[in-house]
Amino acid sequence: MLVTPFLFAANLLVARWAESAAIPPLFLAFGRWALAFAILLPTVGPRLWALRGVLRANWPRILLLAGLGMGLAVGPQYVGARQTSAANIAIIFAACPALVTLLETLVWKAPLSKNQAGGMLLAILGILIVLSKGEPGALGGLAFGSGDLWVVLAACGWVLYTVLGRRLPLPAMPATVKLAALIGGGALVLLPFAALEGMSGALPNFGDPRLYVALVFLAGVPSLGAYFCFDRLVAVAGPARASMSVYLIPLFATLAAWPLLGEAPHGYHAAGFGVIIAGVLVSSMRRR
Repeated sequence: MLVTPFLFAANLLVARWAESAAIPPLFLAFGRWALAFAILLPTVGPRLWALRGVLRANWPRILLLAGLGMGLAVGPQYVGARQTSAANIAIIFAACPALVTLLETLVWKAPLSKNQAGGMLLAILGILIVLSKGEPGALGGLAFGSGDLWVVLAACGWVLYTVLGRRLPLPAMPATVKLAALIGGGALVLLPFAALEGMSGALPNFGDPRLYVALVFLAGVPSLGAYFCFDRLVAVAGPARASMSVYLIPLFATLAAWPLLGEAPHGYHAAGFGVIIAGVLVSSMRRR
């Protein structure tokens, strides 16, 4: 319950640190998934080959889910990380469960209780507090940081990935095979964008060891380690309790970013995070 959100929070810290190493964000996103797939391939490759018929038959859904969960949810996040803090990124993503509820209610007419509606509104309010940096006037003038808006786009990608993962599920297959297929699909989706980024002149310095440190860390810790731990947490504690670990990510990211990146937390971070947690508690209350 504590290790999983810590590993996910590490992704945000490295994304922020990568800016100081001048690593282009889309190359970083592509390299993360490509290296993670290469790490998995020796052990998962035979299973991928054995299930090639199933994978081939479902490639549109695999690419769609990979494009949303590994592409849209990561590429814009790394772009935004160059202009906003790790705390902002984590708090915006902490409201994803509320946005999932909103989307399923609006599009698929899923039933929505009063507690869920109230919790959802509180979570969205928490996002707005962070986006406006606690200044209500910024809401009327849309005076948000561009980095925050990139992160909101990435959060929308994760929301769509979560919802469509339920509505358009892949056929039953081993978890490692599914993860490898999505990771490989994410690398394929990000490849042309990383290439366009490079053609525009944003090339990494391949002589800088920090590039390889960032890629190896991202591939091993948040890409493979965090997903493995989350799957284990779901198996041990159940999906409902496991999903609650998401709300610890902002706490870990904010506390770690202070000494490691010099990003001191502000009052609006605490206010936004507190409102989101209140929304979670309201949503989870049962009617008596």
